[in-house]
Amino acid sequence: MTASTDINPFAITNIENPYPLYASLRQKCPAYRVPGTNFYLVSSWKLVTEALTRAEDFSSHLTGVLVHPAEGPPVTFDMDGNGQAIHVLATADDPSHQRHRKLVLPTLVAKRIRTLEPAIADYAERLWNNHFDGRHIEWVSALADRLPLQMVAHLIGLPEADVPQLLTWSYDSTELLSGLVSAERLPEVVNAATQLAGYLYNKLEAAQAAPGENLLGDLVRANTNGDIDTTVAVLILVQLVGAGGESTAGLIANSARMLADNPLLQQELRENHELIPPFLEESLRLESPFRGHHRHVTRDTTLGGVPLSAGSHLILLWGSANRDPAAFPDPDILNMGRPNLRSHLAFGKGAHFCVGAALARLEAKIALTMLLEKSHYVSLTDGAPPEWVPSLFVRRHRVCS
Repeated sequence: MTASTDINPFAITNIENPYPLYASLRQKCPAYRVPGTNFYLVSSWKLVTEALTRAEDFSSHLTGVLVHPAEGPPVTFDMDGNGQAIHVLATADDPSHQRHRKLVLPTLVAKRIRTLEPAIADYAERLWNNHFDGRHIEWVSALADRLPLQMVAHLIGLPEADVPQLLTWSYDSTELLSGLVSAERLPEVVNAATQLAGYLYNKLEAAQAAPGENLLGDLVRANTNGDIDTTVAVLILVQLVGAGGESTAGLIANSARMLADNPLLQQELRENHELIPPFLEESLRLESPFRGHHRHVTRDTTLGGVPLSAGSHLILLWGSANRDPAAFPDPDILNMGRPNLRSHLAFGKGAHFCVGAALARLEAKIALTMLLEKSHYVSLTDGAPPEWVPSLFVRRHRVCS
């Protein structure tokens, strides 16, 4: 089936509010080829979850991303280096994926994460005190962006003083995946990724003298034992810094915006904090921090009756599948009593389920609880409503200037 020609995932209206577009894609062409490219947007719950089970057809390897030239259709930026690229964690296939996951999982298991709760609460309190002026706080830049990356840095073993620079490198690096980066901007985001990798390489090298009880120490020991090489260790760290901060920052900011848009919901959660975790699950479903993830088509095949050639690319749209009425009745309505509350795809599914999900949920619960306890009323900043970062990949707010 061919979708109507007015479907344009790059239009600013579809970036700010992608959900009408997603509904149209699900109804008309749930495996939609982006014109002029070999990228396909997969939008329905059925096809997204099917693709996740077909690892032999759809590899997690990130082999290409969309780039926008000044004129003309988007083009593919090669990320695979003619098959020479090294893929880790979220972009690796088994058995490499499982090997990498076992290295980082001990640091991120729920039991260990729960011991961090006092430290997370203390840092959130410090951020609030440093940025609240008695009436306002710029929630995105002051807390939502900083808190997650600070905790990632803590778990890795990176200095707190480096968090602002890490934040800049991290967001610039993930912009490469946005599908909307321009050819002019491309060298800057590639340079940011290079600088981040260089910084982490230096920290890994320094940790070899005295490996600590943190992720840097774990990776140094794994490197010494011959379990992984230095390049893989650095790339694992790059991915944890980039994805670990990005996804939780989106959750903390997106859920606060939903509260600001709904005073009755605010009051309900203020009066009953036990509702905060189910509210966060619905926030994850309704405004998934990662709008989608990439897959590489390994061989000629089909998906939903659409022919796919080897070497083409899928973008699995978590944000669309999470609003598919086939999986969630009344999908656009916030319903904290859903029987399948945690069945959403905001953290992925199956073998690639996000290793940092427990940490993200805990940080968001602490941040939202603090916001509700320290306020009588939460509203959006005066003037224009906050804008979304232009991206097909993330659902996160721009920082107010």
